[in-house]
Amino acid sequence: MIPKIDLAALTAGDKAALEAMQGAATDVGFATVHNTALTSERVSDVIETYRAFFKLPETQKAAYDMAKTGSNRGWGAAASEQVDPDANPDFKQVFDCGLTLPAGDPLLDNPFYAPNHWPDQPETFQTVVSDYYEAACAVAMDVLRGVAASIGKPRDSFDDAFGKPMALLRGNYYPTRPADAGAKDFGIATHTDYGCLTLLAADGSPGLEVRKRGGGWIPVAAPPGEFVINFGEMMEFWSGGTIKATPHRVVGGSNERISVPMFFNPTHDTNVAPEGSDQVIMAGDHLSKRYNETYVHLQKK
Repeated sequence: MIPKIDLAALTAGDKAALEAMQGAATDVGFATVHNTALTSERVSDVIETYRAFFKLPETQKAAYDMAKTGSNRGWGAAASEQVDPDANPDFKQVFDCGLTLPAGDPLLDNPFYAPNHWPDQPETFQTVVSDYYEAACAVAMDVLRGVAASIGKPRDSFDDAFGKPMALLRGNYYPTRPADAGAKDFGIATHTDYGCLTLLAADGSPGLEVRKRGGGWIPVAAPPGEFVINFGEMMEFWSGGTIKATPHRVVGGSNERISVPMFFNPTHDTNVAPEGSDQVIMAGDHLSKRYNETYVHLQKK
């Protein structure tokens, strides 16, 4: 069972909401949240803005190809990522953007804070997506504070680590499953997310499946205005294994699907090793390793 959580109740410290979040964090690794600052209209707007971009001709999108820009900013073509080395490259397309830092910030030389590459079409793309980015970061932080409270930590336990977050907003376009797709073909193959917390908006179409602890799959969908949240590898080892990163996938079907995950990750130089341990695991180092394993153009290097 995937818990359904009212974010306003969680923020207010409601006992039932805290218990639901504790179960989500420490057991299934997934939940849906509603009653956030992001309205269904706002989410629908950003989804349709991404859809308009993905419908552009390939030659037009190629100007923003991440394989050419050298950073995880811009467009990723179908088969540009391979999250499972035992499966074929994923048949989805993506568009990534991240935090914009002020001129002179020393982190600007870091690829995780690279300049965004905004397309000219649709004309509203940069405004709609960048405004949504800021709002999604704020909602993700509210969720993370609720997670901290649910496992008995102070609500602001993670706040200092997110001063300059490696927060990546992605538009995913999953086309209908290709007619010649085989057992190793997926919209996105089975994987765990790499970072801390994922806040996923979607168009309501089915497709996302969460692996049960005992085997098998649970379908999860959320209409615009509700969000699927899950936890990544970084949060699992940062919490000493208390919080779970759960494998999931999108097989693809007869419907096309747009989803918009906010991958909410801490500042690059945050030590995300288990609290009280002698380990040092820099957040940026972990993400670098996982990106190098995933992006096909980086695998070739």
